[in-house]
Amino acid sequence: MTLDDVDRQIIQVLSQDGRASYGSIGAKVNLSAPAVKRRVDRLRERGVITGFTVRVDPAARGWTTEAYVELFCNRRTSGDEILRRTERYPEVVAAFTVTGDADALLHVFASDMRHFERVLSEISAEPFVARTRSVLVLSPLLRRDYLGM
Repeated sequence: MTLDDVDRQIIQVLSQDGRASYGSIGAKVNLSAPAVKRRVDRLRERGVITGFTVRVDPAARGWTTEAYVELFCNRRTSGDEILRRTERYPEVVAAFTVTGDADALLHVFASDMRHFERVLSEISAEPFVARTRSVLVLSPLLRRDYLGM
């Protein structure tokens, strides 16, 4: 689907505030509220906008330690198995199969180093994991919640 500049502006406004009214979006993109609604409905129907959600700061839960964990798996471990095993850990907020030496990459939050160490130890003990390599985040420099349109 080809997006025009107005569609991109609407997506940007919704990315910053998913609860913005059609009227307030229209004021920013120079359209009426009904016109904005029609465009949002069309973007949803075509799968460009896949949903609306709430973003919660992990620190609000007390999770101030952030890390990325590379998983090196035993032979013949599928992405489905990695997903099934890692989704049980609430500290794992994202999991990806990746290229390179590792088989998967986990994005992990924990309350402190002791908590992170416990979670890492539990993940490392999963039967499909041969070894792990971790990188702790010192300071997040940039986070984007939407693709620049």
